[in-house]
Amino acid sequence: MISIDDIRSALDKQSHQPTEFKAHYTQAAVAMILADSDAAGDKGNSSELEVCFIRRAERNGDPWSGQVAFPGGRAGPEDSDAHAVAERETWEEIGLTLAESHRVGPLPVRPIDRADLRESMTLSPFVYYVDQETKNTAFARIPEEVAHVFWVPITHLFDEEAVTELEYPIAETWSTFPGILFDEHVIWGLTLRVLDSFAEITQRTLPALKGSNW
Repeated sequence: MISIDDIRSALDKQSHQPTEFKAHYTQAAVAMILADSDAAGDKGNSSELEVCFIRRAERNGDPWSGQVAFPGGRAGPEDSDAHAVAERETWEEIGLTLAESHRVGPLPVRPIDRADLRESMTLSPFVYYVDQETKNTAFARIPEEVAHVFWVPITHLFDEEAVTELEYPIAETWSTFPGILFDEHVIWGLTLRVLDSFAEITQRTLPALKGSNW
């Protein structure tokens, strides 16, 4: 079972940094928030880490309508850096306050290049670790934007039996994508790619992407 100390150590060894701000409208950031499971061991056992995800509300004009994602979004003129984007958006979407003390480290910057977007963007993902009190403040603050907030055991993301596929139209063409099934939710797309970066840095392989050219 991976621990927060293992993750912190793995990220500390990386040289990648979040992208510098140039044009705010072309940049976005997300927070991969970790917390201990509510089922903390009564016998003193270490509890398992869980990861926070949101399911976006169904909205016309939103290219990620209805999809599972990490809390986050596009940079605004008030944001000083990519951390500020991830932390502001997390508060706006799920009411969870992220502080500098919660930061674990950045994951590699990812391009966001979809045919149905007006311009190419970059995504700066960050890993955070919060305590139980902070974790329990998370809720869907704006139902018109976020339909659901849920936590997934980190071991589930690496479970062979959770592997699935999803058909989704991109630029009016239906394609099949790999994913991770959790209850009725499918984790796929850019969020799955961020998880792949996390897996690589922590020297693991996501079964959903094993042998995949996607």
